[in-house]
Amino acid sequence: MTVQPDITVDRSSPVPLYFQVAAQLEEAIQDGRLAPGDRMDNEVALAQHLGLSRPTMRQAIQVLVDKGLLVRKRGVGTQVVQGRIRRSVELTSLHDDLARAGKQSHAEILGLRMGKPTEDACTHLGLQPSDRVWVLDRLRFTDDQPLALMHNVVPVAVADLSGADLVDGGLYGVLRAAGVHIRVANQEIGARRAGVREARLLGERRGAPLLTMRRTAYDDKGRAVEHGEHLYRPDLYAFEMTLVDR
Repeated sequence: MTVQPDITVDRSSPVPLYFQVAAQLEEAIQDGRLAPGDRMDNEVALAQHLGLSRPTMRQAIQVLVDKGLLVRKRGVGTQVVQGRIRRSVELTSLHDDLARAGKQSHAEILGLRMGKPTEDACTHLGLQPSDRVWVLDRLRFTDDQPLALMHNVVPVAVADLSGADLVDGGLYGVLRAAGVHIRVANQEIGARRAGVREARLLGERRGAPLLTMRRTAYDDKGRAVEHGEHLYRPDLYAFEMTLVDR
């Protein structure tokens, strides 16, 4: 069955018709009126229903296809895919945030090894070159779509990751189980282009923009317990923050 979205267009408005349609469809996806998996009619039928030209309807759909909210399927029509995950900038883990949002998630372990820290890890974690660390690389999925590439470094003295469930669980959950109480973190959010390997793993094209996050977390004793560098697909993920005037 197809879902007929409730859309109205104002032909007297200076806002382009395609943008009006795209904005209302995006709002319906974000508030759940259009759920992942819902199918709409093809562009021709949608255009006829709204009294619009086919190029206008095609342009509106393309806006949301480019954002990763809709997908065109030959012989099926237009289908809603997973909406963007909005993450508040606070001291939580990606796994915890996805669980709180009701999303199914799991991780593919790309690598877990014990070794010496790099110069960068020594700087962020306050370690000596002779110290030992766990180096963990994961690809995090949500609803079976690749969402984030995560690289984390944890001092061996902080926790043993060798037998930890890092596929269905999260790193912060493992640290909490080890008695580590994370209290504060330094975090930096940015963006850069995807390399060949990153693009392949995340299902993006080479050079596509990715969100970046670097974080060093500290426990209640002021000890640096984890340093992470993550890459996120911007079509599925966004950071949110509230700004307050002082």
